[in-house]
Amino acid sequence: MLKYKLYFRKSGFKKDKKNSLIFLEAVKKKSPKVFLEIGVLQGVTARNVCELLHSIHQKNFRYIGIDLFGDVSKEESDLAFTPIHNKIANPFKNFFFNYILKKNLNSYSAVSGLLRKFKNNVELYKGYSHVFLNKIDLKDVNFVFLDGGHSYQVVKNDLNILLSKLCKSATIICDDYNQKHYGVKKAVDEIDIKKFKISILNGRFAEIIT
Repeated sequence: MLKYKLYFRKSGFKKDKKNSLIFLEAVKKKSPKVFLEIGVLQGVTARNVCELLHSIHQKNFRYIGIDLFGDVSKEESDLAFTPIHNKIANPFKNFFFNYILKKNLNSYSAVSGLLRKFKNNVELYKGYSHVFLNKIDLKDVNFVFLDGGHSYQVVKNDLNILLSKLCKSATIICDDYNQKHYGVKKAVDEIDIKKFKISILNGRFAEIIT
């Protein structure tokens, strides 16, 4: 039975159990061997995906993650990027992580630590998505979770690169399609439906098949 675990960290699925399971079911259905996530945040979804892919493929899978890992100015922390903060709602956990361990859960080192169980399967890249998407060989990537910058231009740029470089029949899931104050919906709606198959999953996700 699928279960999305939080590992005492923040996640966009924290208060949305239904959609967390819909997402994991979509990953399980495709059973990708090479998974790319844009927008890793604190690594919660990454850890859940790695656990799932390990249960399917054992050691024969790759997880690739791209994120700024908290290295972004206040000016840049707008609709284009995940808000930067290290506040944890639970007072005890907030005190433990921020004042006892003094650990920034958004950092590269903290996420690497959460994923150390799968260190031989994981590749993490710190920087802007459009930079690394143009550097990484994407031909073997068959599943992408696009949850990075949410401004129209950032999503548009990421999708343009992905749709031009991914292999045939790869899956892209765009998060927050239903959030009107972001630019995800506009960018997705501009995709040529004659070339790519697009489905909306429970209102929240846009699933694109290349």
